[in-house]
Amino acid sequence: MAFKLDDNIQYVQGVGPKRAKLLNKLGIKNIEDILFYFPRNYINKITDKKISELKINEITSIKAKIISFGKIGNRFQKAKFQAIISDGSGYLKCIWFNASPWLEKQFEIGKEIIILGTLKYYYNSLCMLHPDIEFADEKKESFWAKQNFLPIYPLTEGLSNKIFQKIILNIFNKGFVVSETLPKYILEKQKYLEIEEALKKIHMPNSREDISVSKKRFIFEELFYLQIMLARRNIYWHKATGNQMKLKKTLTTQLKNRLSFELTTAQKKVLNEIVDDMKSPFQMNRLLQGDVGSGKTIISIFAMLLAIENGFQAAIMAPTEILATQHYFAIKEFLSEIDVKIGLLLGGNYAGKKKLKQDILDGKIDVVIGTHSLIQKDVNFQNLGIIIIDEQHRFGVIQRQSLSQKGQTPDKIFMSATPIPRSLALTIYGDLDVSVIDELPPNRQKIYTSWISANKKPKVFEFVNKQISEGRQVYLVCPLVEETEKSNLLDATSTYERLKNGIFQKHKLALLHGRMSNQEKDEIMHQFKNGKIDILVSTTVIEVGIDVPNATIMIIEHSERFGLSQLHQLRGRVGRGAHKSYCVLVAYEPISEEALLRLNTMKETNDGFQISEVDLEIRGPGEFFGTDQSGIPKFRIANIVRDRKILEQSRKLAFEVISEDYDLNLEKHKFLKKKYKKDFLRKEKLFSF
Repeated sequence: MAFKLDDNIQYVQGVGPKRAKLLNKLGIKNIEDILFYFPRNYINKITDKKISELKINEITSIKAKIISFGKIGNRFQKAKFQAIISDGSGYLKCIWFNASPWLEKQFEIGKEIIILGTLKYYYNSLCMLHPDIEFADEKKESFWAKQNFLPIYPLTEGLSNKIFQKIILNIFNKGFVVSETLPKYILEKQKYLEIEEALKKIHMPNSREDISVSKKRFIFEELFYLQIMLARRNIYWHKATGNQMKLKKTLTTQLKNRLSFELTTAQKKVLNEIVDDMKSPFQMNRLLQGDVGSGKTIISIFAMLLAIENGFQAAIMAPTEILATQHYFAIKEFLSEIDVKIGLLLGGNYAGKKKLKQDILDGKIDVVIGTHSLIQKDVNFQNLGIIIIDEQHRFGVIQRQSLSQKGQTPDKIFMSATPIPRSLALTIYGDLDVSVIDELPPNRQKIYTSWISANKKPKVFEFVNKQISEGRQVYLVCPLVEETEKSNLLDATSTYERLKNGIFQKHKLALLHGRMSNQEKDEIMHQFKNGKIDILVSTTVIEVGIDVPNATIMIIEHSERFGLSQLHQLRGRVGRGAHKSYCVLVAYEPISEEALLRLNTMKETNDGFQISEVDLEIRGPGEFFGTDQSGIPKFRIANIVRDRKILEQSRKLAFEVISEDYDLNLEKHKFLKKKYKKDFLRKEKLFSF
């Protein structure tokens, strides 16, 4: 009897209770889960590629013989398992860290092996790190021994690809019942495989063509259902009635006249878009994105003043207390001569908090700035007209929704300093209007970026000494707060002690990290901003919201471990004044190919939009956009950057389908309706926030 999709994975031949628990770790609980758990790559057993032909960063399969193998390392390095292989054209080193005893037992001198991996430099040597392997099988009668392409799956410890392949084979041998999920007319129009055939070819391909056509079908399907969801939200989605405001030009004009600088063309354009939204009778839902230092804050202040002119209150929610405090002082400075009452609401208990909450309720506070504290049940507004959520990707859907519900359909601006290419932003933020500040103010300094290996730090420290002697200040960022046995990464605490008592003992140093009290953090930042600290040794707590114009050097330790977005944010802490600024990325071996790409990207460009493109290519959209928070489902196989052409096709078809049949009631859309109702209907509401 064939499997049903909801049958427990435990009862498949070769699984059982123990392996079922391992599969559960991968999110595989039933037959449907494992069928749609796609291979991440394939070993090509008939490869004719030679070792001598390999290129750096090229992913490829190689067939060769084992020349030598064994554990290597010394008391300064972690032990690793190494094998040397040769195909007659050259030799190749393969390295595995923390290799399992099972792997080591498989190796024999002279045994033929097929490896799949990426060639890279590691400690001045060409090698492959953690390649996937397959040993030449003498039992030619087995199914997988006869297959030329072997699927490689992302697995967990205790599960090998051989075991996983056998489980997949057992499921296909017994058979399963799976319903089609795409309309027949779309399959024919796009020339895609039907679902059962596509599943077989993606798990058990006989050729590269099988891999290609099966992948295309499932990539299209994932993107198509996403676009169906967006089409339903967009085509018949009417904006909620909001607060129609008038441009009275009282407070806003006062601010305009007080500015010591001219808004950029991009800022003026975005401000006009926001004002038009607020003057309309509909609620504003706008994503305001711009690079670090592009001037989003001043735009938000103009928007808040427009609301206050019309008798409303404004609220800004920031993800950290440091950033909230930074906003508070920056806005107070901008509005110092304008009759606007500003309040800062933070977490914890402190003097005056109760009165501040009462003043907010009584309407005595015009602008309220805070963290998650703003969404507490006992925080209420008299007449909230606009909310601004900074670094919006740091907040969950429910948190953003909670703040919105503090007023009667308040206008909403979501600010993000993580630039997203416009075409992708329109896909991800389905019912938000998108405004982009794609121009930096003329006073922003170019930041000269370089990356170095750790052994060159003494030269950097010489340069730091010179800069400090000229009156400049320095950030030095470490990935950890304190030293830990589980990691050999540098920590801020011991780095601070070592530098304070060593090469920088003549300078004033301070330590900053997230475990300190808010009062301690505020005091240190206040001293740093006032020039009383030369070098601030910190964790990534300074990633957002810190503005010290005299700080001209950013040194990031273990930069190979940071993502592009975070590196770009950290770099944005310098270059804010009149002096030449520098960012030094210190990297430690081993440096992976992805880390190398990140470091070189940072060196080559200061453009956040270019960086975001590379970041999307490396990490994929799931991590980048925070799928759990944005309502976007996690993709099994699609990548909205790599698969843009298929994305465009799916978007066009989805909007055609929903334009014709919004509720998917037509007979030809019965498959669509069934799957959409099961997997996507509940996600629609997440796009509103």
